[in-house]
Amino acid sequence: MKGFLKWFKNEARMKRWILLIIIGIVLACIGISKIMVANTISFIGVGKVIALFVIGFIFIIIGLTYSQKRVLEILIEDTDYRMDKGSKERNVKSLIFNKKVYHEGPNIVVIGGGTGLNTVLKGLKKYTSNITAIVTVSSYGKGQTESRKKLELLPIDDIKDSIVSLANDEEMMSNLLNAELENRSLKGLTFGDIFFTTMKEQFGNFSESVEKSKNVLNIVGRVLPVTLDEMQICAELDDGTIIEEKDKIPDVVYNKVAKIERIFINPSNCVPAPGVLEAIKNADSIIIGPGSLYTNVIPNLLVKNVSKAIKESNAIKIYVSNIMTEPGQTDNYTLSEHIKAIIDHAGKGIIDYCIYDSGEIIPEFVKIYNKRGADVVEQDIQKAKELGVKLLEKNLSQIVDDNIRHNTEAVAESVIELICGDLRFKDEQNSPKYVMLNSKLKEEKKINKKQRKNTRKHSVSNKAQENRKHQPKKNMSKFSSKYKERIESIQSSDFRREQNIRLEKEKLEKKKTKSKNNNKTNERK
Repeated sequence: MKGFLKWFKNEARMKRWILLIIIGIVLACIGISKIMVANTISFIGVGKVIALFVIGFIFIIIGLTYSQKRVLEILIEDTDYRMDKGSKERNVKSLIFNKKVYHEGPNIVVIGGGTGLNTVLKGLKKYTSNITAIVTVSSYGKGQTESRKKLELLPIDDIKDSIVSLANDEEMMSNLLNAELENRSLKGLTFGDIFFTTMKEQFGNFSESVEKSKNVLNIVGRVLPVTLDEMQICAELDDGTIIEEKDKIPDVVYNKVAKIERIFINPSNCVPAPGVLEAIKNADSIIIGPGSLYTNVIPNLLVKNVSKAIKESNAIKIYVSNIMTEPGQTDNYTLSEHIKAIIDHAGKGIIDYCIYDSGEIIPEFVKIYNKRGADVVEQDIQKAKELGVKLLEKNLSQIVDDNIRHNTEAVAESVIELICGDLRFKDEQNSPKYVMLNSKLKEEKKINKKQRKNTRKHSVSNKAQENRKHQPKKNMSKFSSKYKERIESIQSSDFRREQNIRLEKEKLEKKKTKSKNNNKTNERK
């Protein structure tokens, strides 16, 4: 009985089609009954009867078709653990993709660390489960508690973050792995630390324990540390200064007003973790970045044989460029300088394509970054092309909590477009992988377009809406209507600045007047 009633829930979206079928049957029956009971019938009457019967028959066909389609959707939704149960954007095509082709999708390797790597992973997990995240492990000895030292834990923060990004429920996974234990003897440890220590004891190898965690934690793809060796990231500046601690690099560079000449790892002969070179060799696409160029991206390429394996791989090599420069690392760096730094450290052939942002960022947020010493990466396209890299311009930026970030969906779309383009180049347009991947890409683009429109609508503040109500309607130019909010924001900030300047002047004048009055009083005395 419960199973039957389920079809009548609001989210089931079945009642409308059942109602349409009933209306269709009623109309068809009325048409038939009129013919059966009538002794004589006019030409117009015949027309009405036929019209009722045809409309009723069409309603029945439409109702049956869409109800069967909806039944299929519900069945797949209930058996697909990756579906967002609250999502309204569902259809048979994408659901069939999820169940049939998802596990046979392209092999994608993402190399990096930090938020940049996780941004890419979040978007790509919608298209394929064959994802390998190769993560920088470089914070040895940093802020270790006694409990951590006793367990001989590797620095796993970046690995945990990548696992969270590949989880079906990111929030729940984050809360679980980062939950701090209250027991005194376990002070400073999280559930993630205990979990990976136990897994290591079970399998005898940290890399394999992380690999096996995929099945235990039920994540999409897998996460691998780039090396199991204790690796330190060091920098040599253009004035000869050597910095041997990763966290001190930005501060020393900033204080010395020097540039990073090169990055190197210590020891220089770090061996890749098991599975890293094999993943690179079997990849259809290798993505480098985005992220801190000198501390999260390049160090992975310096591990023994990693850059060699990338260059020898038949995969499409894609570099996702940073949107903003990073103080103490890439001050005033252009697009070509980011690419050149990677090529200088890893050699030519490490990048085939570079995906970079179109630069359409709201000026107010750029100003916030300017105060921190960062700026938008200048797009010197011609110089970048001279480095032998194909360029792909995309609108990648979005604002998250007043921070400029890469849009996960936009990055994933760009990567999948390149993979589909490569399949077309190889005349594989008729292969199931291309057909379903291309279909999924189109579907996701439609969904993301709707979401972006809704986000723009909701971003308008109530105050702005009230002001608009009281303002007289005017014929606005295309530019004015498109950038109205931005113009209003700039005008508002300019007005506040002028007010502040005026107040400062008034204060100065009052001080001068006061000092003059004091001088006169002293002279009289």
